This record gives sequence, C-alpha cells and structure tokens, in this order.
Amino acid sequence: MPKAAPQTLSLFDYAGEIMCGVDEAGRGPLAGPVFAAAVILDPARPIPGLRDSKKLSEAARDSLALEIKANAIAWAIASCNEQEIDELNILHASMLAMRRAVESLATQPTLALIDGNRCPVMSIRSEAIVKGDDKVPAISAASILAKTARDAALMVLHDTYPHYGFDRHKGYPTALHLERLRLHGVSPVHRRSYAPVRALLAVQERA
Repeated sequence: MPKAAPQTLSLFDYAGEIMCGVDEAGRGPLAGPVFAAAVILDPARPIPGLRDSKKLSEAARDSLALEIKANAIAWAIASCNEQEIDELNILHASMLAMRRAVESLATQPTLALIDGNRCPVMSIRSEAIVKGDDKVPAISAASILAKTARDAALMVLHDTYPHYGFDRHKGYPTALHLERLRLHGVSPVHRRSYAPVRALLAVQERA
C-alpha cells in the first residue's frame, strides 16, 4: 500500500501569530559552515510544492528557492563557520545559526516553528516540530533556503579547494571525500572536531 502523505499543519493552526518556519542544513558534513534559514510565508501568495528539501531534486530546490524569496513576507539565511562549530559543537552551532536567521528577518515574528526536537534560545516564543519540514510549509521553505544556500557555499569552496571534490559530495563523509582527505590532508575549512578529521590530524601529528 502507498504511504500516507504526512499531515500538513495549516497556517490557520497559528491564527493571530506572525509565524516563521526555521530549519538548518549541514550538520553531518566534515567541512564548511552549517546554515539555517527563517521564512515568514504570505498566506495570500501560496507556493505549491513545498516539502522537505531532501526529498526534492536540486533543480526543484533551486526553482522553489527563487519563488520563496520572491513571495515570502520575509526570509533570512545565516550560518556558523567551521571554527564556531569546533568551539561550540554542531548542535549549539546549529541553534546559533537558527537564532541568527530569525533575528535577521525584516519582519519580526511572534512565533518560531523549529524543525526537530530542540529550540534555540530566542527572545520570541518557539515550538519544536519533529519532521516539521514535511508538515509545516514555512519550515519546508526554510529547509529549501538553508539547503540551497549551503550547496552554493560549497561550490565556492570547491573553487578554492578543487582537489577535495566539494562540488560532488558537498562536504559529506562519502568514500570520495575520505579518500581525498587522506590524499591531501586537512584543509582550513574542515571541521577539526569531527571524528574522521580529528583522527587524520592525530596521524599527521605522529608522523
């Protein structure tokens, strides 16, 4: 039997609130920043096709990102770099990137709906929604903006460090990435607190 479509929460479930959706992209990669986005959708300008960015093709994400930026009441993208990730750990860096995105919105929301089971500390009320990127259109929109922004940033890193293949794996710990890491060593944009990178640095120090 086909799987049932995920239950979508309507904007009417939050009547009276100025609600933004918030999501991040890039917790798992070994290199590059973690990105977060916050989006306040316009109920008068719905955007068909919004869903979890991981379930969309690259072309669909890129097209929807343009629609979101053109039709949303407000949107913002923020990040935490590799040094912040290593200093804070990836969970706290992700929370900080989310807070930065919300605080950068041109329209101040009264409620932030966060994808996942944790909320960053913010000055406004927030609510965590597990699998929210497939339930709440505003979180889906944030997921798409965070993902496309991070992918674009990794393409820029590829221009600077082409031998790592960032254009192909976007920093994730694929077999290709791990092979290139062993071959070329750790770059300035690798996350030194992540186990594969930390292990390679230890080997290099002993050599």
